[in-house]
Amino acid sequence: MATMQFDLVSPERKLASIEATEIEIPGAEGDFTAMADHSPVLTTLRPGLLKVKAGSDVTEYMVTGGFVEISPEATSVLAEQAVPRAEVSEDMINGLIADAEAAAQNLSGPELDLANKRVADTKALLSLI
Repeated sequence: MATMQFDLVSPERKLASIEATEIEIPGAEGDFTAMADHSPVLTTLRPGLLKVKAGSDVTEYMVTGGFVEISPEATSVLAEQAVPRAEVSEDMINGLIADAEAAAQNLSGPELDLANKRVADTKALLSLI
């Protein structure tokens, strides 16, 4: 099976740099999968679970947002925050929810709609526990 270079970085650290066969991405407009020879795409992430398949191995990361750049040869994820799923805790997610709710206060119109979507997406992370 064809592979592509996959890189995942956050402001705190570089989490991955491997040859992957498939990357499942929580895109802001919906989940999608990138594979070798994918058409070029630049999009944003929503809070969710990013899954990286390398052969029979699957590695999962919780991401809170950021950007994804896909080319036929590589996928690069620049995450606001990224944590290996094994390191995710309920306290961590509750803190992210509180931050998202605080950011939604005093907003109105389309900005409030986007903030409320982020709150809902962040609350959905509790299913990772």
